[in-house]
Order: sequence, then C-alpha cells, then structure tokens
Amino acid sequence: MADESSGPVASRRRALMLGAAGASAIVSIRPALAQTSASVMNCEIPVPDPARAGSYIAADGTLVPAGTPGAYPPPGTAFKAEDVKRALSGGTLPGTDYERSRAYTNYIRRLQSGTSGFTCFASLQMPRG
Repeated sequence: MADESSGPVASRRRALMLGAAGASAIVSIRPALAQTSASVMNCEIPVPDPARAGSYIAADGTLVPAGTPGAYPPPGTAFKAEDVKRALSGGTLPGTDYERSRAYTNYIRRLQSGTSGFTCFASLQMPRG
C-alpha cells in the first residue's frame, strides 16, 4: 500500500517542480523579449542600401538611375524602425512629404534577404506578445 500512496504524492511533487521551472523560464524570457523589442525599434533601414547608393527611388519603390524624372533622391540618412513602422501605418517618414515617404516605404516593402535593412524591416513584421 505504501507504493500506491507515494505514487500520487511523487506525481504532485514532480508537477510542482515542473511548474516552478516553467515559471522561472517565463521570468527569464520576458525581459529578453522586452529587450529584443526595444532593440528592434532602434534598428535602422537605409534607403537605398549602401550597395546601391546613388540610385534614386521611383514612386513604386524600385531603384532607378540618378536623375530619373519623377524619382526621388535618397534621403541621406537611414530611417529608424519606429519611424518606418509609423509610416507603414499611414504616417510619413521624417523629413519627407507624402509622395516621397510613400516611395521610400514602397522601397522598404520590397527589401529582400541579404539587403541592408531587411532584418530590421522583417523584425517589424513579427507580432509582439
């Protein structure tokens, strides 16, 4: 009979220990997620990326040769993630008018893996918990 009564007690102890371990994991992961979220909002996206510096940005976000009519010169500085997120939600990028901001955000939406700024942009697309 002693074996039967120690079974449920041992199971409860294991469950409590697992619960405590799980709670400690959550406590240590949450600050890391908060830190990651803060660092994501501080990353920057250059327009265009340094490998294509000198190109202009057309209204649809494609890169075109400098001086192309209707295209916009690069802004000169990279945009912070929080500014990009605001612009993607209908606002404008700092220091730009509506049309120029739209061209730049179209460029950002077209970023591909391996392009400077892609990781920052991709992290903006991740849902936050």
